[in-house]
Amino acid sequence: MADLSNKKIAILTEEGFEQVELTSPKEALEAAGATVHIISPKSGKIKAWDKDKWGIEIDVDKNLSDANPDDYDALVLPGGVLNPDKLRQNKDAIAFTSAFLDEGKPLAAICHGPQLLIETGMLQGRRLTSYPSLQTDLKNAGADWVDEAVVTDNGLVTSRTPADLEAFNKKTIEEISEGIHA
Repeated sequence: MADLSNKKIAILTEEGFEQVELTSPKEALEAAGATVHIISPKSGKIKAWDKDKWGIEIDVDKNLSDANPDDYDALVLPGGVLNPDKLRQNKDAIAFTSAFLDEGKPLAAICHGPQLLIETGMLQGRRLTSYPSLQTDLKNAGADWVDEAVVTDNGLVTSRTPADLEAFNKKTIEEISEGIHA
């Protein structure tokens, strides 16, 4: 496994993130040695969605208004239906996410997480996947949508569902270890 002990990773999320889509990548990144911060427009604690009911609450490490993309080596976007729908309406979340794409920093989004990527206007010609219900939206945003467990396009890692988490985590760690993708 790659050593990420010198890497700092942001996980951008809102209330209603799919629990395992945040906890699994966070645990994998920390096991690889990375420092991981939960960034949110909300302060204090935010609540997960766990399959069909509310789940755990997690601490927010940094409010989005105080977060600087320059302080992070990579960004992870968990899914959940509520989380990305809220973030895609937040201009600060769009700007924060856009900075990673613009600079070629690794960005990993799973399930409904790619919904936020649409708002960046930076998907033209990018190859990615997502939860199947987003494919038309992503294609309309110019993306080349494919139905695969994990897709990588120049540092952009995407996966479809929690069933893909093992492949998603492995590829995310690999891309972060490679650094900026020009």
